Amino acid sequence: MEKPLDRRQFLVASSAAAAALAASPTSAFAQPGSGDAELNALFERIFQQNVARSPELATSLGLDKGANAPLKHRLSPRTYEERARQLAQTREALAALKAVDPKTLSPAAALNREIVIYSLTGQTVAPTRFGLDSAIRPYRIFQQGGAYFSVPDFLNTAHTINDRDDAEAYLDRLEGFAAALDQDSALQRIEAARGYVAPAWSLDLSLGQMEKLRGQKAEESSIVQSLVRRAKAKDIDGRWERRAAKIVEERVYPALDRQMALLRELRGMSQPGDGIWRVPHGEEIYAVALEQATTTKFSPDEVHRMGLQQVAEISAQIDRILRGQGMSRGGVGARLAALNVEPSQLYPNTDEGRAALIASLNQGVKDMYVRLPQAFATLPNAPLEIRRVPPEIQDGASNGYYNRASLDGSRPAIYFINLKDVGDWPRYSLPSLTYHEGVPGHHLQISLAQESRDIPTLRKTGFFSAYSEGWALYAEQLADEFGAYGSPLERAGYLQSFLFRAARLVVDTGLHTRKWSREKATDYLVETTGFARPRSQREVERYCTQAGQACSYKVGHMAWTRARKRAQALLGPRFDLKRFHEVLKDGAMPLTILERRVEERARAQA
Repeated sequence: MEKPLDRRQFLVASSAAAAALAASPTSAFAQPGSGDAELNALFERIFQQNVARSPELATSLGLDKGANAPLKHRLSPRTYEERARQLAQTREALAALKAVDPKTLSPAAALNREIVIYSLTGQTVAPTRFGLDSAIRPYRIFQQGGAYFSVPDFLNTAHTINDRDDAEAYLDRLEGFAAALDQDSALQRIEAARGYVAPAWSLDLSLGQMEKLRGQKAEESSIVQSLVRRAKAKDIDGRWERRAAKIVEERVYPALDRQMALLRELRGMSQPGDGIWRVPHGEEIYAVALEQATTTKFSPDEVHRMGLQQVAEISAQIDRILRGQGMSRGGVGARLAALNVEPSQLYPNTDEGRAALIASLNQGVKDMYVRLPQAFATLPNAPLEIRRVPPEIQDGASNGYYNRASLDGSRPAIYFINLKDVGDWPRYSLPSLTYHEGVPGHHLQISLAQESRDIPTLRKTGFFSAYSEGWALYAEQLADEFGAYGSPLERAGYLQSFLFRAARLVVDTGLHTRKWSREKATDYLVETTGFARPRSQREVERYCTQAGQACSYKVGHMAWTRARKRAQALLGPRFDLKRFHEVLKDGAMPLTILERRVEERARAQA
């Protein structure tokens, strides 16, 4: 999965979806309209306003330089007042975009306008109807959300340190971390009074992660040593450890203590149940979350039935493979579970085993790059690093996620894998994970958009979960077409990945509309997919606190495969897979628009 953006970053990314859409020179999309320049200038103003207000995004994109250099010293405010300002700015942007006469626009610009209006309209729904930042992420503090979770990871992976000012900026952001913790606590207290507090077990997981961070001696803490280590590597003299430790000891830890005390207090206010139905307007919130996550109008019941059907179809395919390998006793999930603990499939659960596992992932990326020219005319240049999820957040973190590279090339893309228990990752399952998170998955898709010369900067940061996660599953399918799965068991691992995403459709809708418990959902995932219970439970816990997002994967995959089949039907023998994949240069968009755009491209080639 691509690591999800918070609302501040998503607002900018959604605004970015408005920049000029790529097209071949022979297409009508290449002909500018009289209003294009005005619209593009508006897009740029929206983008710059939001970058100025979102220091984290500025840093993540490598835009915290020059006139934006002061942003590197700050973190975004996390207050009720800031939420109101964001909503007002979004409404102003929408009004300005709607005032542009579409008759004056080229087809490309008109489509851009449609995309950004879709995005920004969606961003007004949760704060307007529910008084929340997001329908998908309705809780302020939970096991994967809040400053305590995101800021240390951000400082370590996104905040670059190349000179003294960068190190000083890091110290300023450590001060800002303490403020962000207190702001989160204040807003969570307000929202808890309205009934919006995460399940008790989520608060417990959050507390456990906070205690790990708080339990370190200040001078030895990860957030201090990240600065010390990187400043030393660049020969930047300074009393960094002493100064950073003083901030952590005197500012960060007291704020963390206050937040932990708040969460212990809120445990008694947390409503029973695990799905979003447990909070005020829960059914309405889930309907919005599902629509925004999938960019479709599918109802929860339709998604649930879709999941059950796909689980049955994919299970039958895996059954045939396993029977061919002499594995015929028990259900598919039970046979996969037995394979998961087969000693030949496991890396040692040691630091050496973890290093060997990551080395195998890097080799898989290298091998796939050799195959990519079969289906891609353009390949990304951005480097990709593979790292384990930091141990201090691994208890609540996802099993794997992707962080895009900075636009200026100062920071590589990073594919994180949660190695709390290496037993979660049997060897046969790893190739499909690498093809999903790396190439031809997230890294190829996102980097091609960012490196595209056909689209301006705004468009390059566009984000739609169903588009990106659907592509990543489609990438696993492409790897199968390439013959990249080296054994029947590796191919079973790829189909298990699809089975997992199909099961998500069942589990997510079950949790949020059918009042499934966390335990029932975990049982279903274990029995259906064969994944280990700890891994399955972490997944279910994510679905409980991030409603609808888990459905974006398989719904998105189905849209990509439909779009390709439609293009093949229109073009017949003239269909060119490399040319089809060039649509990635158009950047991310809602699924309905993607399918329409693919058809337009195909008809232009016919």
